[in-house]
Amino acid sequence: MRFVLTLMVAALALPITAGEIVEEIAAKVNSEVITKSELERSRQALRQELQPQYANDPLQFQTAFAEREKDLLRELIDQALLTQRGKDININVDNEVVRRLDKVRKEMGLNTLDDLERAVNSQGGSFEDFKTNIKNQLITQQVIGREVGSRIQVTQERIKKYYEENKQKLERPEEVRIREILISTEGKEGAELEAAEKKAKEVLEKVKKGGNFSDLAQQYSDGATAKTGAGDIGFFKPGMLNPEIEKIAFGLKRGQTSDIIRTKYGFEIIRVEEKHQAGIPTLADAEEDIQQTLYYDDIQPALRKFLTKLREEAYLEVKPGYTDTGASGTDSYTRLVPRDMTEDELIAPKGKRGRRSLLPPFRRR
Repeated sequence: MRFVLTLMVAALALPITAGEIVEEIAAKVNSEVITKSELERSRQALRQELQPQYANDPLQFQTAFAEREKDLLRELIDQALLTQRGKDININVDNEVVRRLDKVRKEMGLNTLDDLERAVNSQGGSFEDFKTNIKNQLITQQVIGREVGSRIQVTQERIKKYYEENKQKLERPEEVRIREILISTEGKEGAELEAAEKKAKEVLEKVKKGGNFSDLAQQYSDGATAKTGAGDIGFFKPGMLNPEIEKIAFGLKRGQTSDIIRTKYGFEIIRVEEKHQAGIPTLADAEEDIQQTLYYDDIQPALRKFLTKLREEAYLEVKPGYTDTGASGTDSYTRLVPRDMTEDELIAPKGKRGRRSLLPPFRRR
């Protein structure tokens, strides 16, 4: 919920057209402007994003905040340039905006999009700005995919060379990545307990009939990651799980699903998404991860070059007192190409490419 509300604050940090200016301008990007208050809203969103990570270390928080704060204007300029490019090449994301809004609605546990609109407005924001921000993010992703990502090639020769030179770095412990569906029994007795068990059996039957485990987790699970992670609870090494669950999890093969497991939390069904044996993986097992690593190594300078070109072709003016770190050509564009982008959001290089999700931390069950 906190993350979604942070996005709502960030949604207000959008460039607006010149005809709407009522305050101090920080920068002009062709026909759009970025205002002082937009920068301040970006700062507020950044504070909300970082505070949970450094709640017990104010000094580290200040250091991390200062490092990220210096690039806020650059990020707004980059977003404006990429969004404008998307309009120039006629990218249409209207249908995806609707799907993304519905996903946010589900993550917040709201019944309708009208409820989502009221929730956004209650935070002091504008629902139209919120939708526009989502639209601009989607356009940005597609522009990066079409104009940069689709041109990057990761050859088999490079993959093999990386594997031979980095075998020791690729060594990993035995571990499994698990997705769960939890039907909670907390505070339930008698008829309610029986109803929970019946629900678990019905869900398991849906899984056995070919139902998508992630979708079923979002729909039925009471687990903490059900809505935001589709039941994905991350990687676990031996000794990190409840012994009963651990025995079952490490006994399953990749892609296999368990029967119902009774725990103190409720009735659980788990699926093994990934399984790694201890030691150095074979080239075949490591190929997707290596390809992804090389791809992201390549896309950073390629995206920098592309954005430099857009800057050179644009009318770009930064007002005195403000700094655009993008003008130096030495900045990183990691935040524009997050590692958890899906294939639909970012065009991959030719050939298969694995994705390393930003998984939630380990937890003992």
